[in-house]
Amino acid sequence: MPAASPVEAELDVLIRARYPLIYLLSWEERRVEALLARLASAHGKRLFLWTSTRGIHGAGGAVDSALSDPLAALDFIARCAEPALFVLKDFHPCLQSAPVVRRLRDLIADLKDSRKNVVLLSPTLTVPVELEKDLTVVDVPLPGADEIRALLRGAVLSAEGGKRFKVELSEAESEFLVQAALGLTLSEAENAFAKAIVRDGKLSGEDVGAVLEEIKQIVRKSRVLEYYEAQPRLDEVGGLGEIKDWLARRGPAFGAKARAFGLPQPRGLLLLGVQGCGKSLVCKTISGLWKMPLLRLDMGSLFGTYIGQSEENMRRAVRTAEAVAPCVLWIDEVEKGLAGTGSSNLSDAGTTARVFSTFLTWLQEKEKPVFVAMTANDVRQLPPELLRKGRLDEIFFVDLPEAAERREILSIHLRRRRRDPARFDLSKLAAASEGFSGAELEQAVVDALHEAFFAGRELEGRDLEGALARSVPLSRTMSEDVAELRRWASTRARPAALRGTAAAAA
Repeated sequence: MPAASPVEAELDVLIRARYPLIYLLSWEERRVEALLARLASAHGKRLFLWTSTRGIHGAGGAVDSALSDPLAALDFIARCAEPALFVLKDFHPCLQSAPVVRRLRDLIADLKDSRKNVVLLSPTLTVPVELEKDLTVVDVPLPGADEIRALLRGAVLSAEGGKRFKVELSEAESEFLVQAALGLTLSEAENAFAKAIVRDGKLSGEDVGAVLEEIKQIVRKSRVLEYYEAQPRLDEVGGLGEIKDWLARRGPAFGAKARAFGLPQPRGLLLLGVQGCGKSLVCKTISGLWKMPLLRLDMGSLFGTYIGQSEENMRRAVRTAEAVAPCVLWIDEVEKGLAGTGSSNLSDAGTTARVFSTFLTWLQEKEKPVFVAMTANDVRQLPPELLRKGRLDEIFFVDLPEAAERREILSIHLRRRRRDPARFDLSKLAAASEGFSGAELEQAVVDALHEAFFAGRELEGRDLEGALARSVPLSRTMSEDVAELRRWASTRARPAALRGTAAAAA
């Protein structure tokens, strides 16, 4: 017999200790019912279920549909003489009623002297202040790898027995599907597998896309995160060799072999530097490199108009990210969302400071494989607490590209627009674009294409040279700010690419 899960073991202790009122937080009614049925059987108790539509019913069918009224149901529980476990589904709206809360408080004293327990099962937590000291809250976690594996195995066995669809899963592919489905409820995982089967009549390792579709639905319904679809490849990023190497080495650290080796899961990184030098692009490529969903958190969208709404939005965002883990959580220009945390109590009654505190605590304590990839342009606005080692794995400084990197970036953007880079003198163009960022180089290519299109001819080198000559890069417009950023990063951050003699030696 398989070992009990941590939540099952905890509930077993609570039932044996005669806790009268237990509040289970979960969306998964069928899964929780099965768990409570096992516990009721183990303790020699009868299992009763209550809903506002069916009243109280048990394994033998309906007891009395007239007991759909919450007060009548609580009276039935008080009269019941046999040992029992009473599960009240979606009872939280009833807790807004003063008579219902009062009846529950009267009932609690009797339950402590009996072999009866009341379990409130709901996806949301609503605890009246009157019940705070008598009620125990238990979060039911999403199914783990073993439960998802058993669900997938059941689908495969059913297929082999009934010959209804083809199964083309190796052991490695099965494990890949299981890992992709982590973060889904059993029902969502079952739907994803069914969708994959219906779509092409088979179950194979390529069906991870159906699982990602379910994950996208979770993110969409959260309303605080964005799900990013197709991601650029790492080879579409020019230069930044140090970051590329670091990411390639960290990817395998999410696997079980890394845990057995004693490695912790990668936590995250911060990319700071000059605007337009590829920080956001690198963040987007991580999910494609590691085969994980990419979620984007806009810090500004978290702030609401009502008291406590902003903090709750942050908690919902991190809960959603953990629900779909393993994943990459991308926070672009994080300094804009956290600006003014020090003076928050004077400007917004401390809301920004509380949101930042919630985020910082989660960043420090998180156990789920959520890799946080953040970018920042102005390091002066970043709270120092965010930069401490342990919350993030590394801080990289992304500087303006050197000549060799500018050649590579120009080549990438020319190929992306169906032009052969070999037709152009890239070394000459790289020399003419000193001080240009990657974004400015891309815009120069677009500008040159506009000129050639207007002239009714193919793109030529002179178009690119003219576009570069007309542009004034940000490094000149804001030279003092760039110099200050470089000075700060020289001793506080790791370079994203080797420079000068270091690059030559490498």
